[in-house]
Amino acid sequence: MGRKKCKKSEKNSKFFAIDGKRHAWYTYGMEQKQLLPLGIQDFNILRTGNRLYVDKTALIYQLTQTNRAVFLSRPRRFGKSLLLSTIRYYFLGRKELFEGLAIEQLEAQSAEPWAEHPVMYFSLASGDFTKEVGLANKIENTLADFEAEYGLPSPATDTTLPVRFGNALKNVCTKTGKRVVVLVDEYDNPLLKNMTVHPEQEQRNRELYKAFFAALKDYDEFLQFYMFTGVTKFSKVSIFSDLNQLTDISLDDEYSTICGITQGELENSFAPYIDTLAKQSDMSREECLSELKRMYDGYHFSHGGEGMYNPYSLLNAFTKKDFGSYWFESGTPTFLINKLNKSGLDIRKFNNETSMDESSLKDYRPENPDPTPLFYQSGYLTIHGWNPRHRTYKLGFPNAEVKYGFLKALAPSYLHVEDKTAPFDINLLDDAVEAGDTNGMRDWFTALFALLPYPAGKDTEVVTEQNFQNVIFMSLTMMGKYARTEVHSAKGRADCVLETGEYVYIFEFKRDKSAADALAQIEEQNYAAPYSADTRRLFKIGVNFSTEERNIVEWEVR
Repeated sequence: MGRKKCKKSEKNSKFFAIDGKRHAWYTYGMEQKQLLPLGIQDFNILRTGNRLYVDKTALIYQLTQTNRAVFLSRPRRFGKSLLLSTIRYYFLGRKELFEGLAIEQLEAQSAEPWAEHPVMYFSLASGDFTKEVGLANKIENTLADFEAEYGLPSPATDTTLPVRFGNALKNVCTKTGKRVVVLVDEYDNPLLKNMTVHPEQEQRNRELYKAFFAALKDYDEFLQFYMFTGVTKFSKVSIFSDLNQLTDISLDDEYSTICGITQGELENSFAPYIDTLAKQSDMSREECLSELKRMYDGYHFSHGGEGMYNPYSLLNAFTKKDFGSYWFESGTPTFLINKLNKSGLDIRKFNNETSMDESSLKDYRPENPDPTPLFYQSGYLTIHGWNPRHRTYKLGFPNAEVKYGFLKALAPSYLHVEDKTAPFDINLLDDAVEAGDTNGMRDWFTALFALLPYPAGKDTEVVTEQNFQNVIFMSLTMMGKYARTEVHSAKGRADCVLETGEYVYIFEFKRDKSAADALAQIEEQNYAAPYSADTRRLFKIGVNFSTEERNIVEWEVR
């Protein structure tokens, strides 16, 4: 409902009224400061509760007027559920919720403004989908609620879910004279929950999807609009092969900002919160904006798209008045950890950017040993560049939160030291690095390698130069330091360069050779040349790793 006028005695108070109820304003100086919508995914609750809303309705209008069948992939906690909720209330004709938003004027120009349509909303973000009938029960409950809402007769007990779905679409359209809107939120959750731990159940859920959503094609004449959202687009899930009219807008330039926060939206909508955070952090406004960008910006969802901020992290930073890694604290999916462990992936390539062709990036095939597309779709990587001739994307970490959170969250599992926390104390390494204590750094890595389990027999060769370099790079980067791998110079590439406020460390790694050879390469290739005028103390470190002893056997510093 629209905001009603307060009584005269309340005009200058910190309260306002909606539907006759008294609500408190949060004030910032002379401005009225709306509440942050943290944790709110229902558009109705957001709009009637004095919550800040970043207006995406112009894009929603364009999307719903020019498309009938849509799929959108975005990382978790990026606003997909709120987007579908907004579309739901739009099609329900809830005009009062959109007062003052861009869509209000757009609808006023349409042939049939605020036309109402029946909406069937499948929320698959939660549910016990590891059980055999978990997904079926969730779908059945949604159908039952829809049938009850529109007064449809109860189906026969032996009616299958696909038949029941089709009948509901046809009967409601016939009864109301309006075509139906179907919205499916987080379609892939029932698959991801089972991907690596319950493959049989994942297959059952796939088969249920194939039979159930086939009704969308069979009953197309009764549909106004339908949309699926998820983290991952599984290329072999039938909704993408059978529903060939489904348009994937995940990499489209025109919809790249439909979820998330742009720089302009941040500065215009969150201005008082930026100032509050800056004051709390003892920063200028410009310094605060710079830190917000470093931590939470940098997501690109098309090759020409604007950089996007993670909305979940932004809202938490403003709420807690601190620059934390909130997205990672909300949970790292188990299936990603399992995929990383099985892939033997060289994680350093993410830091230096890696390439991926367009078709692989759009679709994920579970049998693909390279998990890079999955890490992109899940939000751990983003688009850094585009080669139109080859139609390939350059991918890398979007921001500091993801980069360091990725390593910190996945390192214990990747290194297999989950239950060995005492020696794996990253703070001890951090202290040594900040103090210029190269002996302490050597001792920390030696202790770490002594912990790592190595397979016997034919898998012994897994201990390669790349793997032990991965361990060192991951450990150094986890601290949040400026660590780079394969740093180019005029004559070659240094294996790793680590920088702090007072020190620069140049590493060269060898396997089954000698630390002296490593140091000689640093000198011959003149890796230190870029730091010749740098006032910080420079360390050149040659490291030799023994395959037989499975540890560092030489560590020489110059």
